[in-house]
Amino acid sequence: MDDNYHVFSDGRIERADDTVRLVGEDGEKQYLPIENAEAIFLHGQVEYNTRLVSFLNDHGVAMHAFGWNDYYAGSIMPERGQTSGRTVVAQVRAYDDAEHRLDIAKRFVDGSVHNMRANVSYYHNRDHDFADALETLDDRQDAVDDADTVDELMGVEAGARKAYYGTFDVILPDEFVFRGREYNPPNNETNSLISYANSFVYANVVSAIRATALDPSVSFLHEPGDRRYSLALDIADVFKPILADRVIFRLINRRQITVDDFRSELNGCLLTEDGRETFARAFEEALDRTVEHPRLDRKVSYQYLLRIEAYKLKKHLLTGESYVPLRRWW
Repeated sequence: MDDNYHVFSDGRIERADDTVRLVGEDGEKQYLPIENAEAIFLHGQVEYNTRLVSFLNDHGVAMHAFGWNDYYAGSIMPERGQTSGRTVVAQVRAYDDAEHRLDIAKRFVDGSVHNMRANVSYYHNRDHDFADALETLDDRQDAVDDADTVDELMGVEAGARKAYYGTFDVILPDEFVFRGREYNPPNNETNSLISYANSFVYANVVSAIRATALDPSVSFLHEPGDRRYSLALDIADVFKPILADRVIFRLINRRQITVDDFRSELNGCLLTEDGRETFARAFEEALDRTVEHPRLDRKVSYQYLLRIEAYKLKKHLLTGESYVPLRRWW
């Protein structure tokens, strides 16, 4: 699987012959082996030009930009590796068919709630009592198939997520106070880290969708809108517990990230540069981690699981084969 590269320093990123070069503000140069790149993540104030964009497009490399406040700002995507009018037509028809759209949306929520429950169950079996949260998650899982509209389904998912987030103050050490999800801006260290982690999942799902002929702006659970890849929001919900939250738990409970890795500003609580780099390294390690896939009968990386998810949805749209979301089995 190709690599992701993260750029945290300010400066310039440019084409240099047949590769990409980073030039820091101090003039220091660093080269990226572009032939092995899946995507480049820009976290600092980085300049680039259309010559670089064209070069990345030729090599099928995406570039994801994050603003000064840690938020995902947008992507420059290469032309899709595959183009299929038949796939896009099938995708739009499924969205326009209220019953079909609802069925696909239910699968996303089913996978999301299952994976949230897997995390809670893991800690419930390690000296925590999360029986009430598990009961609520089971109830919300049962309610998925009873939802009659996408709006009702979003309410089911919100109830599950509230119960799930209610366990965070127990799972995490005392200094990482949570007390529920707040964002735009995040009001404390835990919310800041969740927002940052979720944006990593979203950006990587955007890259995974690019490998298919699916249109990333046509979605089923989240309403399609301008200036966002809403299908990536749908798929990302399945992977946030598996990728974002597990990395957060690991980093905080092992004290690899502490409250000293955050700064409070008028616009909320944000990670420091050291904190962002620590998280990025851990997240990339998680993407590279492999698990034995029961259907493929071989080990695959978490990053490849993202791509498999997009292909499963595409196959469902084209062949009618049931779409079964990733449900953590390991």
